[in-house]
Amino acid sequence: MPKVLCTPTLLWDGKAECLQILREAGFEPLFPHPQDNLHDPHCLRRYVEQVEAILASVEPYTTEVMEGTPLRVIARMGVGYDAIDVEAATRLGVAVTITPGTNEHSVAEHTLMLILGVYRGLPWRYKQVQTGRWTKTPWPRFAGKTVGLVGLGRIGRAVVPRCQALGAKVIAYDPYADPQWAARHQVQLCSTLEELLRTADVVSLHCPATADTRHLINRQTLALMKPGSVLINTARGSLVDEAALVEALRSGHLLGAGLDVFEQEPLPTDSPLLELDNALLLPHMAGLDHESVRAMGNLAARCVVDLHQGRWPEGCVVNEQLRQGWSWQRAAT
Repeated sequence: MPKVLCTPTLLWDGKAECLQILREAGFEPLFPHPQDNLHDPHCLRRYVEQVEAILASVEPYTTEVMEGTPLRVIARMGVGYDAIDVEAATRLGVAVTITPGTNEHSVAEHTLMLILGVYRGLPWRYKQVQTGRWTKTPWPRFAGKTVGLVGLGRIGRAVVPRCQALGAKVIAYDPYADPQWAARHQVQLCSTLEELLRTADVVSLHCPATADTRHLINRQTLALMKPGSVLINTARGSLVDEAALVEALRSGHLLGAGLDVFEQEPLPTDSPLLELDNALLLPHMAGLDHESVRAMGNLAARCVVDLHQGRWPEGCVVNEQLRQGWSWQRAAT
């Protein structure tokens, strides 16, 4: 009976529907010990050595973690795969899958919540209630503002109607954007990132983490943003130079920031971001609601089962170049 490691903590009670999908296909789910740190490669390696498949969260899958193990597939519950060395996985014959179309509405709702939370000064006002020192200082209204989306994939597209419904204009920068979709949905496409940064009142990040996008938001690009603008990041922490962002928030150049992701996770308790009243910080949960967790888990499980039974999960495999001649048995040799 092949074993599958299930690393997302939401699965550890053993009751999720996706686990039943795996069990019915002959897999034995394996759960890590709650005290183990799967971000430690040596700890993660000990588990990977025992399994042929993984329902994965954001722990790091490096060459050292994967090489010489029976691993056949890493099935991410989500769409980001920057924690996986895909080149190494491909060389080792390990299929990497994601779950497109399962969590964009959750992330879009979360994005809107962060935008409104910043505009209503939630961190600062909550502390006022806690301390009993109330100052009723008004902040800007969101309606009528321009939201700039950096990335117009599934998640960026899901954000569009939500912002427009509250009276905001939406612009976007994405080299691969579909101009016909943008025109139909009244989204103005910017020719450069600089154009978007200079124009938007809210800059919301919805692009992947790659070598090219690391610290996309830095001192130079923050300086291009309008005074009093807002930064939102529900994508990946590596997109933002946090030291530069702290400077921009402290100086008042930015009205505020809403962050769901960070360069180091969990965010260190001595991070300067935690000292700021105009930073709304949440623990990397934008893609998680009841519906998305069920959909992500079920699709990830089906990817594992399909590969084991000789079917290729269309639209889900990151390293598509493995398709020709790949088989579960061959991957194990």
